[in-house]
Amino acid sequence: MSESTNRKFALVFTVRHPVTRFPVGIRCVALWAVLVFTNLPAIVLAQSSCSGIQVKIPNIKNSTGVIACALFESSAGFPTEFLHSATNITMIKIRDTQARCNFLDISPGTYALAVIHDENMDGKLGDNWLGVPTEGYGFSNGAEASMSAPSFEDASFSYDGGNLDLTLELNY
Repeated sequence: MSESTNRKFALVFTVRHPVTRFPVGIRCVALWAVLVFTNLPAIVLAQSSCSGIQVKIPNIKNSTGVIACALFESSAGFPTEFLHSATNITMIKIRDTQARCNFLDISPGTYALAVIHDENMDGKLGDNWLGVPTEGYGFSNGAEASMSAPSFEDASFSYDGGNLDLTLELNY
């Protein structure tokens, strides 16, 4: 195209599509709305800033039933009487053979954690006629059950009131 044709085309284009000017107030509101809506997913999906104890339970045998996490602040009832003696109890559905229990707004102190994989959802750890567990179980602080459940002292850990992430493997 020749230079004169380019000028005519540019002149026609600018005449047919004039630039619209908006008042400064409307531009500021529009910019604010764009910024808010682009950051909305980050605001909505942001994790809570509440402190607490988060317990990750990976490698669960199957996704049947629920995971029951019981947090104890004393040896009273640990670990068998969790429905009556635990400070906090969380029941969570298993997803893709893993679960996560969250205990929020917990006061600083010494605690112990007992977790069971309640496959038949009867609210207790299933066992056979010899008393050997038939469902998965685990304890904080790496405490092991040999001939009986571990003591509160073996499973206890200190919590300072901040965020604490624990990973607990279940025994089957």
